[in-house]
Amino acid sequence: MKVLVVHGPNLNLLGQREPEVYGSLTLADIEQELSDLAQRLEVSIEFYQSNHEGEIVTRLQEADQDCDVILINPAAFTHTSVAIRDALAAIQCPAIEVHLSNIHAREEFRQHSYTASVSVGVITGFGKESYLLGLRAAVALVQPS
Repeated sequence: MKVLVVHGPNLNLLGQREPEVYGSLTLADIEQELSDLAQRLEVSIEFYQSNHEGEIVTRLQEADQDCDVILINPAAFTHTSVAIRDALAAIQCPAIEVHLSNIHAREEFRQHSYTASVSVGVITGFGKESYLLGLRAAVALVQPS
């Protein structure tokens, strides 16, 4: 089983960008924890981060050929990108949306997700645990017990 983790714009700045909102862990820290959990769960994991909407769309389209499930934090594109929403809708690979902060408790413009309706589920507001819970959900989705 292979999980693709897609990180959207500005997540490469984790640890220095608004730590009061996003915490002090870096993206590398989160990816290391995900890698450790993936190893324990005996699944393959790949990470992809881009600040460019079109590059994320292209990687999602490619995921249909090389992944079993997608764990995606579209970041700001959550609230703006019909293109990423449409890419998720167009592919067969299921997606789980995750967010570090609780988007429903933030500014009004952040409370709507274009991508949620084409995701299997959304995990939001648990910091790095959102990603770890998302990975566990992804495994359960593809390898139900």
